[in-house]
Amino acid sequence: MPLRLYAATTNRGKVREFQQMASSSSITNDVEVLLLPAEHVLPEVEETGSTFAENARIKALAYSRRLPDELVFADDSGLCVNALDDAPGVFSARYASKAVAEGSTATMGAQSTDAANNTHLLQELAKLSTNDRSAKFVCVITAARNSIVIAEAEGIAEGEILYAARGEEGFGYDPLFLYPALNKSFAEMDQTEKAQHSHRGKAFRGLLSKLQNQ
Repeated sequence: MPLRLYAATTNRGKVREFQQMASSSSITNDVEVLLLPAEHVLPEVEETGSTFAENARIKALAYSRRLPDELVFADDSGLCVNALDDAPGVFSARYASKAVAEGSTATMGAQSTDAANNTHLLQELAKLSTNDRSAKFVCVITAARNSIVIAEAEGIAEGEILYAARGEEGFGYDPLFLYPALNKSFAEMDQTEKAQHSHRGKAFRGLLSKLQNQ
């Protein structure tokens, strides 16, 4: 029997990454990553946690209730920039709209698109006197079944924020995140490279290892 995991996300970019990781995983030879069936899709779960781990658990537990006896996993991930006191952190996906809601005049538009978030990040860094561009991507993945947490894993990728976007692949902050070991942004990596080095890849491999041990 394959290890069947349902991804509790509507982010197609994430799903593609998880499917690529599963197909190339050496931890277990038969992993199937599926979207939740359409009839089980819920309105977006409110992420009220103050940490990536709390938000991953909230989503995994909520969606697991809709698919009895199946393993459902959810991730929460984001960018933590040292000079910005680890912002945007858990607000990574809505960084630009959060700034608008708080009255910032630096960000154009109220939508947290990838482009708006990246623009706002560069604007915030430009305000600082420091040259520190160090940052990290953090990902926590939680797997749950029948409202019970089964396994959880964290992955971290250390890097730097570029002054301008590089690369056409990936999504989110990938074009601005330089991975120094390869001198590439995440958006310049192919899927195999990114799966090997990214925070999400590390967390997913950790999760698979724990599930296999169970």
